[in-house]
Amino acid sequence: MLRVGRIPYINCYPVYGAIDRGIVPLDATLVDGVPTVLNDAMARGDLDLSVVSAVEYARDAQRYLLLPELAITCDGPVQSVMLFSRRPASELGGARVLVSRSSMTSVALLELLFTNVWRAQPHYVPGNAELVDLARFPEEPHEARLVIGDAALHLHDAAEQGGAWGTTYPYRYDLGAEWKAWTGLPFVFAVWVAQRRAPLRESMGAHASLLASRDWGLAHLPALAAQAAEATGVPAARCLNYLSGLDYRLSYPHLAGLTEFFRRLVAVGRVPDGTLAFLPAA
Repeated sequence: MLRVGRIPYINCYPVYGAIDRGIVPLDATLVDGVPTVLNDAMARGDLDLSVVSAVEYARDAQRYLLLPELAITCDGPVQSVMLFSRRPASELGGARVLVSRSSMTSVALLELLFTNVWRAQPHYVPGNAELVDLARFPEEPHEARLVIGDAALHLHDAAEQGGAWGTTYPYRYDLGAEWKAWTGLPFVFAVWVAQRRAPLRESMGAHASLLASRDWGLAHLPALAAQAAEATGVPAARCLNYLSGLDYRLSYPHLAGLTEFFRRLVAVGRVPDGTLAFLPAA
């Protein structure tokens, strides 16, 4: 039986919701993990198919096949990948910026934005990008921090409402919006990939199940938003706004954004040059 990876963040609810409810069958074992855990598991061959950071695909494209028409993307604000800063980003040269240990793509995007948009070179320090407990800040001296996932929704709202978080970090940058303003393109944060060595028929069957589950999820976003609110404590209306702002396709515009991102990473030596290869459609 295939082993299929799943990120436990609420942004994956639209893809797995129907599978979790038994509405769409998936002949596979689901394995939960944050992006870097799933990236590592795919790189070791411990998973057959998984959602992974876009950078993980580019890092070892010869190992993987992209699943067509399935990704986590945005065309403007993403809301769940945020830089919180004490100073304008353009003034962070040499400053300590805490970055995520769990999302290769978000960190790579942040580095590109600092180099090309904000024209500053901070000192990146690995930190906890999912921490929500404000009482535990700061972990160590820093001027800015990257926050991803469900925590970013909590902390963005906390900043907007004032209080300690907003006072500490008066400058907030949505990385999806920053990419859109810079390039005019959508951004692809995560993709679904299969091992090239995985059984083709089973991989195609899992892909078809994921697409069917996604289609159900996009037609039932209010129910998924209610589930997300219960899981995170973020109000259901806010969860619905967030999920509605994401796109789970991999269309031509999304591929243009993905290849532009990869092109820029290749240019700075972050990933090897390569080509996109896809699993055959079922």
